[in-house]
Amino acid sequence: MEPKKSSHTPVHFEIPVDNMARAQKFYSELFGWNIFGAGDNFSEYFMIQTVPTDEKGMLKEPGINGGMLMRSNPGQQILNYISVDNIDESLTKLEQLGGTILMPKMPIAGIGWNCVVKDTEGNSFGMIQEDSSAA
Repeated sequence: MEPKKSSHTPVHFEIPVDNMARAQKFYSELFGWNIFGAGDNFSEYFMIQTVPTDEKGMLKEPGINGGMLMRSNPGQQILNYISVDNIDESLTKLEQLGGTILMPKMPIAGIGWNCVVKDTEGNSFGMIQEDSSAA
């Protein structure tokens, strides 16, 4: 079976925070989002559920879910992740187009790989490649 092709759409977001309890209260009360721990391997990371998912974590309706983590530097902003078919090829193309790699490709257990990059205008975003064997 051929791997699923990416649509190059946003698939995840991360909100950096200074006070986890305050931020969780704010977003859950403002938007009704369900915010919960991501598990033992990610003790400092919380998942944000904006739309319902099934037992495997797959979206049941159109939308995007995300995560919340402690801010690692004062200028850190919300980060959007874009789905790609091949992260290595995308990183090569990014550099050819004048972009910069901020965080190199790294594995995400049970999901695939991700990286964080900067475009030619100074905007940061992430790319994520799903591992078809993890699905």
